Amino acid sequence: MSPRPATARPDAVLRDEDLPALWQDLGLPGLLDVHVHFMHPKVLAKVWAYFDAAGPKLGRSWPITYRGSDEERVAHLRSMGVRRFSTLSYAHRPGVATFMNDWTLAFAAATPDAWRSATFYPEPEAAGYVPALVEEGVDVFKAHLQVGEFAADDPLLDPVWGTLAESGTPIVLHAGSGPAPGAHTGPQGVERVMARFPSLRLVIAHLGMPEYAEFLDLADRFENLRLDTTMAFVDFFDPPDDPSLPSRLRDLAPRILFGTDFPNIPYAYAHQVEVLQRLDLGDDWMRSVLWHNAADLLGATPHE
Repeated sequence: MSPRPATARPDAVLRDEDLPALWQDLGLPGLLDVHVHFMHPKVLAKVWAYFDAAGPKLGRSWPITYRGSDEERVAHLRSMGVRRFSTLSYAHRPGVATFMNDWTLAFAAATPDAWRSATFYPEPEAAGYVPALVEEGVDVFKAHLQVGEFAADDPLLDPVWGTLAESGTPIVLHAGSGPAPGAHTGPQGVERVMARFPSLRLVIAHLGMPEYAEFLDLADRFENLRLDTTMAFVDFFDPPDDPSLPSRLRDLAPRILFGTDFPNIPYAYAHQVEVLQRLDLGDDWMRSVLWHNAADLLGATPHE
C-alpha cells in the first residue's frame, strides 16, 4: 500500500500525538512555532481571565485548552516535536515592558529551545531599552496594537523601528482587527511604517485576520513583510470569505510562518496543522511553513 501523501486531509481529527508522524513523513526535523506565549504568572493569569470572561469583545466562550504549568506546557511542545518556539509577551501600557522582558528572558535562559523574546511600548524609554535588548541577543519582539491601544506609526516608535530595521530583528505584530477591532488595528499604520522602514522584518500575526487580503497586498509590496498562520482557517471562526487566499498563500510560500497562539487556544494544537493541510497547497509548502521559513528567519538550533 502506498503511503498517504503528508498533505492529505486525515480521515479522523488530527491529534497532538499524531504530529511527530506527520513531520517525519514530510522529512522535517520537527516543527518551529513563531507564535507561542509564555508570560509572567501574574500577566498570564490576567490574559486567561480575559478569555474566561468571554466579554463583549470576544462575543463567545473561549476555553483555554492548555492550562498546565510552564514546565508541563514546555514538555507538551517537546512531545509534539516543536523544536523551537517563541515566548511572546506584549506590553499593554507604559512602564511594564521591562518587567515583562526580565521574566521572559530569564525563562528563555532556562529553556534552550525558546527563542529569546521581548516586547516594547511607545514610550520614550523604548529608544533605550530596545537597542540594549538587541545588543543582548533578543531573537524576536512582539507588539499588540489592539491590546496596547497604540498605532504602528506612533512617533515614539520611530527609534524602535529604526533600530530593528538596522539589526534585522523580527517583530511579530498583532495588527489585524481580529478577534476584536481596535482604534489602531488594520493595515494603514503598518503600510506607513513599512514605507519608511522597508527593511523591517515584520511578521503579521494571524495572517492579518480578518483583513487577510489587505495584509497580503502589503506582503506583495514589501518583500520583508511576513505573516504567521496563528488561528487562521481554524473551525473556531467562520472561514474566510475569499477563494483567492490559498493561491495567494502558495505564491507567498517563503514568507508564511507557522504559529498557533499556544497555550491560549480553544482547541487542540494539532488543529492548526490540520487546517493548513486542508488548504492542499502541497508538501513543499507545508515544509516551508512548518520549518524552513522560521529556520531561515530565526534559526532552528537551540541556544546555549
